[in-house]
Amino acid sequence: MLSTCYHSSGTDLLRNALDKLFENSCRLNWATLKHRGYRQPIVPLSLKERCSGVTLFVQKVGSLDGQTKNSATNRELYVNGGVHSLIDVFALSNSLPHSEKCKARGFTVIVDGRKSQWNIVKTVVLMLQNVIPAEVSLVCVVKPDEFWDKKVTHFCFWKEKDRLGFEVILVSANKLTRYIEPCQLTDDFGGSLDYDHSDWLNKRLVFEKFTKESTSLLDELSIINESDKGSSVDKDKSADCALLPSFDPETVLQTGHELLSELQQRRFNGSEGGGGGGQGGPAWCPMEEELLAQPQVMKLLDSLREQYTRYQELCRQRNKRTQLDEIHAKVMQVVTWLQGPGSELLKTQQEIGDSIRAAQALQQKHEEIESQHSEWFAVYVELNQQIAALLSAGEEEEVVELKALQQQLSDVCYRQASQLEGRQNVLQAAQGFHSSTQELSQQLDGLLGMLCADVAPADGASIQQNLKLLEEKLQTVEAGLTSLRQKGGMLLEQMCNQPSWSPEETEIPAGEQQDNIQHIQAVMEEMQLRKQRCEDMVDVRRLKMLQMVQLFKCEEDALQAVEWLSELLDALLKTHVRLGDDTQETRTMLDKHRKFVDVAQSTYDYGRQLLQATVVLCQSLRCTTRSSGDTLPRLNRVWKQFTVSTEERQQRLELALSFHTAAEKVLQQECVDMESLDDVDSTGKVLLDRLTMPVIFPDGSEQYFGSPSETAAAAEGVRERLLLVEERRLQLQEARLDNEEEEEEGRVLNGQDGRLDVIGEELSEKEEQEEEEEEEEEEAEAEEARQQDEDLERATQDC
Repeated sequence: MLSTCYHSSGTDLLRNALDKLFENSCRLNWATLKHRGYRQPIVPLSLKERCSGVTLFVQKVGSLDGQTKNSATNRELYVNGGVHSLIDVFALSNSLPHSEKCKARGFTVIVDGRKSQWNIVKTVVLMLQNVIPAEVSLVCVVKPDEFWDKKVTHFCFWKEKDRLGFEVILVSANKLTRYIEPCQLTDDFGGSLDYDHSDWLNKRLVFEKFTKESTSLLDELSIINESDKGSSVDKDKSADCALLPSFDPETVLQTGHELLSELQQRRFNGSEGGGGGGQGGPAWCPMEEELLAQPQVMKLLDSLREQYTRYQELCRQRNKRTQLDEIHAKVMQVVTWLQGPGSELLKTQQEIGDSIRAAQALQQKHEEIESQHSEWFAVYVELNQQIAALLSAGEEEEVVELKALQQQLSDVCYRQASQLEGRQNVLQAAQGFHSSTQELSQQLDGLLGMLCADVAPADGASIQQNLKLLEEKLQTVEAGLTSLRQKGGMLLEQMCNQPSWSPEETEIPAGEQQDNIQHIQAVMEEMQLRKQRCEDMVDVRRLKMLQMVQLFKCEEDALQAVEWLSELLDALLKTHVRLGDDTQETRTMLDKHRKFVDVAQSTYDYGRQLLQATVVLCQSLRCTTRSSGDTLPRLNRVWKQFTVSTEERQQRLELALSFHTAAEKVLQQECVDMESLDDVDSTGKVLLDRLTMPVIFPDGSEQYFGSPSETAAAAEGVRERLLLVEERRLQLQEARLDNEEEEEEGRVLNGQDGRLDVIGEELSEKEEQEEEEEEEEEEAEAEEARQQDEDLERATQDC
């Protein structure tokens, strides 16, 4: 083992000695040693590996001339291992801090040769002579206990003291205290030095690492801060490359603070007198290098914090500038797209379509455009939030720039959103317009189909229903056209009120807008013309349907007239049986009969007029066949039956009136001739015969007036009156017997009767002639009526 106590050292001396060693030594591979140790202030591997490396500790030493043991004036370096690590150890010894007193006294080196070969010990001594001869004052070679008994060695170092530059002595381990105080020797050599090599090594490694990293970091931070002081950072240069140092400042600062805290804690513990070489031994205190390292660490920390604070501010400013540049780039990206491709997409979509399907396709395309815009609007919202956050903590110059960007972005986005909304409103209005157009066209087609269909209703009610349906369809068409005009007006208004484009953008060609307006106006005009044509056809169809309604009404009324006439005939035959009991009653019944006939006549005439109207309507409607063709024959048949019945009834009433008048006359007069009585009797018998006779209709059928009981009741009244006349006849015959004396007067009366007979015959001939003339007139009237009936039947059949 090699132990080295040193009293002074210096970096320059060590380097010069190393250079000298590398130049003059030929027994060792000095190039390898130089490569391993010259440029490195510490080699941890050599210090940690005890089998081939170095064990290093630093102790408090007292002066060799009897100074106090606690004076920090010397140090010892113990080395255990081979030759190849010695250069590293010597270099480290020169890098450790030393007091001026230590430098003046020099190193005391202990070479433990108890378990080493002599040639190794000699090599170590020679290396000390070649590396740091001026820094070494004494070399103590610890010999084995039986060194001289077992091995004879030619030890001649004492002869070369002048050449070596330091004294070399052989000494046993128990006699080291003659040269070195026990407080500066470890327990391996019987001393009381409290030394933890691993602790010292760890602290030294941390110190060296912190010193190296902090120094390098300070240089880098200083360069970075100074480079940004006079001019702004190049925007094209990556911020990461320009601002990132080699070491993490936070980590280096944390390491320094931990190291400083440990050094301060050790100093505090040392001042308290803790630790020592056993009970009653000297108190442990921090080594001089630890005391000297604290201000160095504090100074490095202060400088590092200052530079790091400036660096953080620089990074903050650069980050803010970078963030502003990124926001500006994103804003310009959004603005460029909205004013460029986005606006072009909207400008190319200005059609409104010519149908609802085309409008829906345009709506789908517009939704795709809106979807593309929504992505950029989302970027706008995000940018707006970022700008708002920066505005709340930004500087005045940045606030002005941010507000300008925010205003520009908002103007462009709101203008584009307004264009999208205007286009959406136009498309919605176009869909409503095309929907109304399609609906109105379907309504017009349905109305036209109804008008073109042949009308063949079964009755007037169905015609009324069809007419009502036609009117409803016409009203629906009118409402549809009104709605179309309203939606067309709304569409034109939406097209005319679309937001204008910005000056940077090109306006929509006026030709496209004019084509859309002309298309809308043409559609509305076409629908108006179609509606007008349908209205004209509706007027014609309405007139035709009203005529058909009138036709059915006439037919219904004509049938009603036939029914009424049939009812009158039935009432005449069933209820008009009585003939009256006297002249007054019979005359009253005769007057009622005439009125009854007048009512029937007006009913018949009304029916004929209705049938004539149906003929005219059929000709107007071009109806080939109608059910009214059967109504006229029925009407004529019933009317003829009624005429025959009324004539029979009237003749019976007139005969009854003549009978009652003659009967009352002969019954009331005092002087009545037998002929009058005979006339009354014959008239009554004729009347009784007429009551038993049926009414014979033109078709040969027969019908009796009333029931047999009613006929018998009427005949009973006539028979009673005939009985009275017969009694009167008997009275007259009795009176004639009483006046036989007056035969002469009777003959005279007979002569007068002859003359009266002649006069009566002349009157009878005259009455027969008048009756023949009346019969001829009645036949002529009947023939004329028959001719009219035939003409009406032919006209009805033609319809």
